Amino acid sequence: MRKMNKAVILAMTLVLIVGLAPSLFAAGARDEVPYIAVVSKGEQHDFWQQVRLGAEAAAVEVGVEITFEGPASEADVQDQVQMLNSALARNPVAIALAALDTNAVVEQLEDAMRRNIPVIGFDSGVPNAPEGSIFANASTDNAAAAGLGAEHMFREIVGAINNASASNPVRIVVMNQDAAGESLLSRGRGFRDRMVELIINESNKSRSDIRVTGNAAYIDADTPTSGRAVVIEMVVPASSSAQDTTSAANAVFSRVNDDNIVGIFMSNEGTVRGVLAASNDGADFANRLSGVVAVGFDAGAAQKDAVREGFFLGSITQDPYQIGFRAVSLAYQAYRGESVADVDTGARFYDASNMDDAEIAGLLYD
Repeated sequence: MRKMNKAVILAMTLVLIVGLAPSLFAAGARDEVPYIAVVSKGEQHDFWQQVRLGAEAAAVEVGVEITFEGPASEADVQDQVQMLNSALARNPVAIALAALDTNAVVEQLEDAMRRNIPVIGFDSGVPNAPEGSIFANASTDNAAAAGLGAEHMFREIVGAINNASASNPVRIVVMNQDAAGESLLSRGRGFRDRMVELIINESNKSRSDIRVTGNAAYIDADTPTSGRAVVIEMVVPASSSAQDTTSAANAVFSRVNDDNIVGIFMSNEGTVRGVLAASNDGADFANRLSGVVAVGFDAGAAQKDAVREGFFLGSITQDPYQIGFRAVSLAYQAYRGESVADVDTGARFYDASNMDDAEIAGLLYD
């Protein structure tokens, strides 16, 4: 009888364990925190640190684990490839990627597709990625952001534009660090197109008065190229090095008077540095270059000083915090099977009057 009781008890225990197993397994699955890998173009620069803060805030909000890493330099393509390989080895539920070189990560993107791991692009994203590999992008609308710069500059130079003529033209210079990067191409073209639009619609000049000249990558089939009263010159230095960007800026400044240059737009921090180096940290805009309205892009200590001192009219800042926040948010949504789409993370124009405002100061990295 005692043996029978033991057998019955053992059988009942087994039934209970088997019955509870699915619930215990489900509870364990619920306790496992999803992992999202964030692979950036860099990590040390203040811009990327702001991106990281946004990514970490989103991770806390949606309840995921993330890693955030990027190479020491944006020239270290293979280091980024290795970081992406390491992330894939951890079996993430999603990846957020700002690729240094899309061609270098095609194999990894195809691997992610095979394994049904959604990839979200951020910052400049993953241009020309294999079809279907990128679910959405969290990035600045660079054309629209640069257009803000054109709007603010135009208000300052519209009088000079109205007074311009074929015999006495004015010139606006657009400094672009290269003619290959998608973000810089978009900024240069965005500034160009918005300035053309403003001249046509809000000055006494027409399309036939405008001529866009300079680097061919910034001149499209429908770009006005025959006007003589207002010249928009697209400048690209010989390389992205500090020496070449400074030389290009010096060359522009040497003909400010002869070419009647009334404005200069710098499409990234690299070209800003070149202009600052060629203008005594911007102080020359208060004397020998006083007729030139300068507008920059991004931030950095030297650029912020030039804006604060009034040497630059102002600059455009992206929102790196939102870039990181939305990248992780989109990655989480994609992991959950929700529909995702590209998100413009926004940009702001800052000048000496608003750069210390709470909603802007946090976006101005050093």
